[in-house]
Amino acid sequence: MDTAWFEWVALLLTGATSLIVSGHALLYKREARSALLWLLVTWFLPVLGPVLYLLIGINRLQRRAQRLRAAVALPTLPPAAGEDQTEALADDDLGGLARLVREVTGQPLLAGNHIEPLLNGEQTYPAMLDAIAQAQHSIALATYIFDREGIGELFVEALLAAQRRGVSIRILIDDVYVRLVRGSAFKFLKAAGLPVVSFNPPVLPARLHAANLRNHRKLLIVDGQVGFTGGMNIHRPYWKPEQPAQAFRELHFRVEGPVVRHMIEAFTDDWYFTTQERLDTGFWGTNSLVPVGAALARGIEAGPDEMLERLRWVFLGALSVARQTVRIWTPYFVPDQSLLSALSAAALRGVTVDILTPVENNHPLVQWAGRAHYWQVLEHGARIWERPGPFDHSKLMVVDGRWLCLGSANWDPRSLRLNFEFNLEVYDTELAQRMDALFCAVCQASIPVTAEALQARPLAVRLRDGAARLLSPML
Repeated sequence: MDTAWFEWVALLLTGATSLIVSGHALLYKREARSALLWLLVTWFLPVLGPVLYLLIGINRLQRRAQRLRAAVALPTLPPAAGEDQTEALADDDLGGLARLVREVTGQPLLAGNHIEPLLNGEQTYPAMLDAIAQAQHSIALATYIFDREGIGELFVEALLAAQRRGVSIRILIDDVYVRLVRGSAFKFLKAAGLPVVSFNPPVLPARLHAANLRNHRKLLIVDGQVGFTGGMNIHRPYWKPEQPAQAFRELHFRVEGPVVRHMIEAFTDDWYFTTQERLDTGFWGTNSLVPVGAALARGIEAGPDEMLERLRWVFLGALSVARQTVRIWTPYFVPDQSLLSALSAAALRGVTVDILTPVENNHPLVQWAGRAHYWQVLEHGARIWERPGPFDHSKLMVVDGRWLCLGSANWDPRSLRLNFEFNLEVYDTELAQRMDALFCAVCQASIPVTAEALQARPLAVRLRDGAARLLSPML
């Protein structure tokens, strides 16, 4: 009798919990497919499903970020020269896009920037190490991966040398990499006395949740004047001086000018979010960021806090204003239905839409899900190219040879909804045409994907890719 009573109570509690979790998913999940997946997990795994949802399905970071940022006034940061140039593009074909990004980000479009592309670790790492070697006041470094060995050794030595010169240093590494990879430089940096922290909330449920919400930003800011951003981690596969042809490929960028202020703001937010230490002009320096070039640029902070969906809106806006060409360079191409429709609409309007992605991916499940989407892009006239050789981790979007979006974000649900990302939108015809030419040159050495080739693959492979596509909201 007692056993039967216990079983009924357990059944009622399980059912009530599943109903509450289901209601939360129905109300707060933005995508219907994501809500449906959680409903299935909750009801087919009556105890484990609700527990998983409570641990990794609820966005606690949004509430925590709002609470922390409301608690204190913004720190005093170096001033950026110049006024918002968004309205200066009012009569331009790209004027609507500039307004959209201003409304989405709340940031001004700043003139007077110089942005220099850096190809692969061969160009990027020496430029970053040289900037660290010349630092006189401060160094701020945020990265998703920081290896202890290989190229990481050179960075550790450079940072320690800067610290001995009296340079103020702050280092932020994503917590998931720190905890799961033995080769992380985190413990060594900490033991050496460098101010390094991992990005992750401190309590257990939030920590498990944050394992799915990662700080994917790549920022290096030296003396508050020179910045580096893009997709480059401090990671051994990018640096193989003895076998350069086997190193991962990547795009990174050196940034000077007023838009460095937006990079400073992003790092300041992340550092305060993690440590509650406010970095103001005492760290960054009081010098203003003066014009040094011709590019208009604006920083785009995106993440699963109050900055959710910013990059999706930027990509959709760019596709809607394109008149001639769209170039998309991404290692992970898993677009949702809104982006698929926008890509197809651009192609149907006569825009040449090209998507460049690697033949071999370092995350097979993501690649399988991406290939399951290919036919929806190809059937409306867009083109897809797969680059052979070492893994290509580059991230870039170029529209009409005039506008670029560059940074850490990929074309997948993780970057658009789960990761903390930082990108720049740039209006610079010279840089855009330069990157457009590079993109086209890489496509010429890549493999065009055709609908016939996709259909000719074995049925088992197509079924595998289709099954992977069902997991897209969680990838």
